[in-house]
Amino acid sequence: MPAAREALLDAAAAALRARPWSAVRMVEVAASAGVSRQTLYNEFGGKDGLAGALVRREAEGFLRGAGRVVAEAGESGAGEVERCVRLAEWTAGRMAGRPLLRALLTGCWSERLPVPRGRGRSGPGPADAGPPAPGELLGALRVRLGASACAYELAVRLAVSQVIAPAGEGVSDLVRSALGAAGGGRCPGR
Repeated sequence: MPAAREALLDAAAAALRARPWSAVRMVEVAASAGVSRQTLYNEFGGKDGLAGALVRREAEGFLRGAGRVVAEAGESGAGEVERCVRLAEWTAGRMAGRPLLRALLTGCWSERLPVPRGRGRSGPGPADAGPPAPGELLGALRVRLGASACAYELAVRLAVSQVIAPAGEGVSDLVRSALGAAGGGRCPGR
């Protein structure tokens, strides 16, 4: 039931924008998605399963979106630095309106957010072991983006720092300056 699953995740995300996760009720999520509560439980097993799926969808959406931004910039003829600038701008903009993404990229989880069971466990684990640590998410980004992965990771890290502690200059200027100083963002020893 992919359509029901997506509808339930959309309804849970909408509920989360309106109130803390602890106040989100499964019956309301199911009703908002237009499915029975039993369908929700069949699909996710419960609130923890729904939380895990919501967090995984946010992480996967970030990875897909980042790949799309870099690919589109490359198709438009942008060089490596400009692709990194576009990725940083997209990341900063996306973080502003997405508290789950902000938590994934910073590791700072508030009580308002769904924190899947197992959060804080070290090492690899099953899908319900909790959200990936920021370094794990950036590692997945490196794998997806390949050749210039270090430069892209730097761009994302600068975007995160700009969102958390804004500097006088914009993220675009930070990325251009850092990549220029780092010789194009090549990873030492890689």
